[in-house]
Amino acid sequence: MNEIVSSGLASVPAIKQYLNAAEACGVDYQPLLAKAGIDSQLLDDNNRHLPSASLEQFLTLLIPASNDPCFGLHAARFVEPATFSVLGYISMNCSTLRMIQAKIPLYEKIVGDMGVTSFEVAHGVVLQRWQCLFSDPEVKRHVVENVIGSWVCYARKFLNVDGWDSVWFEHSAPDDPARLADYQDIFACEVLFDQPASGIRIQENMLDVTLPQANEQLLEMLLAHATKLLAGLDQSQRTTDQVKNILRLMLNQQPPSSEMIAEKLGISSRTLQRKLSDEGTHYKDVLNELRYELAMYFLKNTQLTLENIAYELGYAEARSFYRSFKQWTGETAGSYRAAEAANLKE
Repeated sequence: MNEIVSSGLASVPAIKQYLNAAEACGVDYQPLLAKAGIDSQLLDDNNRHLPSASLEQFLTLLIPASNDPCFGLHAARFVEPATFSVLGYISMNCSTLRMIQAKIPLYEKIVGDMGVTSFEVAHGVVLQRWQCLFSDPEVKRHVVENVIGSWVCYARKFLNVDGWDSVWFEHSAPDDPARLADYQDIFACEVLFDQPASGIRIQENMLDVTLPQANEQLLEMLLAHATKLLAGLDQSQRTTDQVKNILRLMLNQQPPSSEMIAEKLGISSRTLQRKLSDEGTHYKDVLNELRYELAMYFLKNTQLTLENIAYELGYAEARSFYRSFKQWTGETAGSYRAAEAANLKE
């Protein structure tokens, strides 16, 4: 068995999806939880998080115990909005898939640190990718299939969205060809293996189709709640990371200041400056680093105009963004985006 080196957290609702699947397989998972060092009583609180390494260890025991070679895939059927914690309910109240995709990078950490979602747009098709951070190859395969299967089942059941172009998996097809029917049953579209990434592909024009169940007022309440949850998770992080995460949520709402961030952290502005200095940085450096990261993300993965990107980054004027980008990269934002688009066509 490979050494488990994954770090970070996993939310209780994400773990419960696997427990429900285990019950369906007739597996007594309590001894397996204990062996993985997971206190089953902690699983009664959906607001709790456990080490993601503990989840990975649990899955190394649960998957063979299930006697199901597609356990992760089949567990996708047990997805509920709560599986994605508050992000699931945020998604239900977004007006479009494009809006949902914009929220995922901000709030994915609430679900856990098991993997990272990203997006690639090319030739009118969007690839929503998920990169698993677990180290055990067998667990990784099952978790990837579970996450992507859960996306599709969730969209079908709770957003009334279907019609994916295809599903991609980096790993190879199952040894038993008869198992391919299980993938068709879940995805109802072309499923391709040995691909450069794992994710779902969808026509870009579907991203702007209005989702009828969206509730803007409820969405604002959920976003506020999610921000508080993130702040709680961030307490164990470096001050630099805490500042960056809060900025990520505030950038397009108001011009951020170190005083605002210090207030969010419950410390004085002077203490914030000292903590950042101890970590070898300053507030303006953290702000510029985040703006650079987000600018690269928006230019590569979205069709937002340069003016809208400037707004998302918290610039009062677009020309301030243009000037900053030129200082960061030595080229204009427009030329950078054009070069990226040309690379995708090659």
